[in-house]
Amino acid sequence: MSRISGRQILFFGNDERKMWFGTGEGKRMQHDGDRAQERREMVEQLMRYGIGDPAILEAFLTVRRHLFVEEQYRSLAYHDCALPIGFGQTISQPFTVASMTLLLKERCPSGKVLEIGTGSGYQTAILHVLGYRVCTIERIAGLYQEADRRFELLEIPVQRRFGDGTLGWPDQAPFDAIIVTAAAPHEPRTLMSQLAEGGVLIVPLGDLGSQQMTVICRKGECFEHELFQHFAFVPLYGREGWSESDE
Repeated sequence: MSRISGRQILFFGNDERKMWFGTGEGKRMQHDGDRAQERREMVEQLMRYGIGDPAILEAFLTVRRHLFVEEQYRSLAYHDCALPIGFGQTISQPFTVASMTLLLKERCPSGKVLEIGTGSGYQTAILHVLGYRVCTIERIAGLYQEADRRFELLEIPVQRRFGDGTLGWPDQAPFDAIIVTAAAPHEPRTLMSQLAEGGVLIVPLGDLGSQQMTVICRKGECFEHELFQHFAFVPLYGREGWSESDE
């Protein structure tokens, strides 16, 4: 990853994992300000919704969500709602991101995580701040390019690739955890096969209208399932997901 000269600190946590912006576009985006109060209000709302893990709450205070949404939506960045990020995709509402992160962290507090569906990169940044070694895959070229540029500007050192996320990343497997940020029509068997022993897969399973958050844990060649609340995600397209013709 290339270094950026003329860096200015924009946000950071309590350890060495600092995030930066450089000159140029970084300065333009910095005009949006810190918005620390808005982040605190977002975190207070997450706490009212039952998110109590201190490290996760700190991560949501640290990562500036308004830098991961399009400029015209930045005034809504800390509202608990999904927002468009282009190409028919959205950045999930904060509660959804926090819920999936909590399910992952409770079962896998550290290690290597594969994220399916990079999107804006917000979930990626949250995982990075929590100390995970993150690999992330995006299938939409425009989103991949935007996220790649954002990771460079913010100096988020994650492994990323452009491709079909339903096929996973065999060269990087096994993974301690896999998190799928789009709706799968059925259990993603290839992804399950790339879990390490004791690894967990977090995935919303269901139809195109509603999905149930599902946690799948690998126990040897067997897999245990836990079911949680329902959400509505964009479809997971790919060879082992939805077909474009299914819409």
